[in-house]
Amino acid sequence: MRGVLRAESLWVETFTGLRMRQFERLVKVVRERGGNGPGGGRPWCLPLADRVLLVAVYYRTNLAMRQLAPLFGCSPATVCRVIQRLRPLLAIEPATRPADAVERLWIVDGTLVPVRDRKVGASSRNYRFSANVQVIIDADTRLVVAAARPVPGNTADAKAWRDSGLARHCEGVTVLADGAYINTGLVVPHCKRPGRALLPGEEEDNAEHRRVPARVEHAFARMKHYKILRDCRQRGNGLHHAVQAVAHMHNLAMAA
Repeated sequence: MRGVLRAESLWVETFTGLRMRQFERLVKVVRERGGNGPGGGRPWCLPLADRVLLVAVYYRTNLAMRQLAPLFGCSPATVCRVIQRLRPLLAIEPATRPADAVERLWIVDGTLVPVRDRKVGASSRNYRFSANVQVIIDADTRLVVAAARPVPGNTADAKAWRDSGLARHCEGVTVLADGAYINTGLVVPHCKRPGRALLPGEEEDNAEHRRVPARVEHAFARMKHYKILRDCRQRGNGLHHAVQAVAHMHNLAMAA
């Protein structure tokens, strides 16, 4: 059975949101990480570029595997094996400490991703089973710096941040956050205290502060063009791999 989709410019740009040269960079990364395997055994029925396209299309459209199979001319079992094999290889590489760290400004925030796996998510404020994913972006480039492993959606942002291990990527860099991150060592807005209003200077600081963290919300909106982050059916580490891969593809799309 011959499939419809191939790693060609028309299909890549239509179904992944990436230009062909950006997609080729993604394929190169997967190949360098061992995407073709050690060799030996039964060969894949799809070339590497088509397999990377399959995973990208899956994340972008959130189609079921039985729906993707005829598009690529393979069986649902093959689609499952391709996704399981390649999804860790699409992950973003966390940024190292930049040379001009003192001059850089990063932003951290959490977003809720609906999940089906009850071991990963929890009932949260959006009345769905969700997972809380902490993400750092660069305020200037809007690129994702790092993303943490998901935690249950009823976890407070401050606790999710402390447990995420992302702080080690932020040494020497100024990191902004919203008021949910009080007492975490991040730069947060001034808070009102009982019986004392904010000073005029503090009001101005807060107004300026609100303008910058809005950029991370814009990044979340772009990342959620990949529908896997609107309703993740993957279990276990599936959401973690999806977030890392989507962050990688988001960066490729933004950098070019």
